Formats: sequence, structure tokens, C-alpha cells
Amino acid sequence: MKFTKMHGCGNDYVYINCFEESFPQDSEIREKMVRQLSDRHFGIGGDGVIFICPSEKADAQMRMFNADGSESAMCGNGVRCVAKYVFDHGLAVKDVLQIDTLAGIKFVEIIEKKDGKAILLRVDMGTPILTPSRVPTTLLGTQKLETGEEAVVSTKIFVTEEFSPEITCVSMGNPHAIIFLDEEITDEHVFQYGPKMEKLEIFPQRANIEFIQVISAEEVIMRVWERGTGETLACGTGASAVCVAGVLAGKTSRNVLIHLPGGDLELEWDEKNHHVYMTGPAEEIFHGEIYMPDAL
Repeated sequence: MKFTKMHGCGNDYVYINCFEESFPQDSEIREKMVRQLSDRHFGIGGDGVIFICPSEKADAQMRMFNADGSESAMCGNGVRCVAKYVFDHGLAVKDVLQIDTLAGIKFVEIIEKKDGKAILLRVDMGTPILTPSRVPTTLLGTQKLETGEEAVVSTKIFVTEEFSPEITCVSMGNPHAIIFLDEEITDEHVFQYGPKMEKLEIFPQRANIEFIQVISAEEVIMRVWERGTGETLACGTGASAVCVAGVLAGKTSRNVLIHLPGGDLELEWDEKNHHVYMTGPAEEIFHGEIYMPDAL
């Protein structure tokens, strides 16, 4: 099976071109396949696997799976890489691409090219989901918005005796819980509290956990514990959720530069149409073929 390894700010996935390869329909085979491909010792290695499939209503469809085999609706870094692949490999050659995801069609604009290849892309991530039941979380809304809906903003929860943070809940197609810290982000935050918070009963579908250190209203540092994967070097939907949460919690402006372990992302939450826009790089690392008798 042929594959391509790509990353956006270090958020790396194995990409399979299902215009040429077959998408594994059997869920058990697919989960085993994703686990093996994602394994950094016995496979190719990555935060998961993304299948680039034909679509009847867009230039391509993205099916995104975490390293544990579970499927997610959206991946901000992944959708940039999918758009880059579609453009670079001639599947659709235009400056604004439509990528079909389980969170809807995403429009990806190529901002910068080099040698005919896309290197910097801007994604319309759509409008954030803030209604608690749709995030989803069982927590009750604490802040009434202009739209009339209520959002979970700066709500204190219990994690351990030592850690009871305030969280803001946002979905960008998958659930996020954002914590603004008054201190530097540590490994203890990410590796001790991240996995505990991911599986709290208040998150029926688990959650991605973002730890944020605010530098200024226009600049923050972020680390993320992703459900089904663990810490990743970047998370595009998470960065988008942080941009929204920062505004709601009064921590940041609508335009914010987010420093992640794998690189920087520029975010904007447009005041007029309420869409979140994310700008960042996408890079193809290598491609090849892998023999997978154990999975297939």
C-alpha cells in the first residue's frame, strides 16, 4: 500500500490516497490498520491516519483516525495537509479547495506557494459550537451569548485534590476543554491531568484538553492532550477552540498567535460572520510503500 507522510506544525499523520488505494470499509480491519500504521516503532509512525477519498460534493473527502483507531470529525492541521496533497498532486488545481469532512465542507485557501507547491494555507474552520449538549458536555452553560445560547465559560471542575481548574468548552467538530493557567505549562499538567480530564464523565465523547499560558491578548503558548492519541505537537481544531475560548473568557483578542511545540498558528475569530480562520504551514515529509499482512 502506498502512503505519504505529512505534518502541519509537527502534527503528523500517515496519508493514504484513496483515489488510488482502497478505503478499508471493515471497522475492525481499519482500526487494526490505523494502529499499525501509526505505531512509531513497528509502523510508519504518526498521530494517526488520514484517508484522502473522492467526494461527490467537494474536491476530496477527509476521513481522519486517531492513533488508537478511533475516528474524529475534523483535524485542522490534517485538513491543510489534505488540501496541499490535493493541489500538489493535481487532484484539483485551484487556489481555494473544498474538503469534505464529517464536520462539514471546509474551504482551504492557498496563501503561499513555492515551486508550484502549497506551503502556507488558510482554513475556514466554520463557526464554533458552544451549546453544552452539542460540544458535548454535561456541564450547564454559565455565560449567555448574543445568539441567546449559553456556553460553558470559566467553569470550575474537580480533577484531583491538587487540580481543580476553570475550563471553557468549545467544539470545532470535536470537543475541547480549554484551561488558562496562571503559571507555565508543565509536563505534569499535560501527562498527569490531561488523560484524567479526557475521560471525565462530563465529556460523553471524551475531550481534547488544551493548557494555555497567556503572554498577551494577541499571543499565547499552548500544549494539548488529544483524545485517542496523547500529547501532539499541534492541534488545529484545538487552536481554533482556544481562540474562541480566549475571547469568551476575556483572556485574548479575536486575532491571536498561538505558539505550539511544533510551530505557530495564526487564528482569527471573525466578529461579523463568527467563523474561525486558521493560517499555518503544511509539509510533505516522505512517501513510500508498506507491506501490512498483519493488519490486512
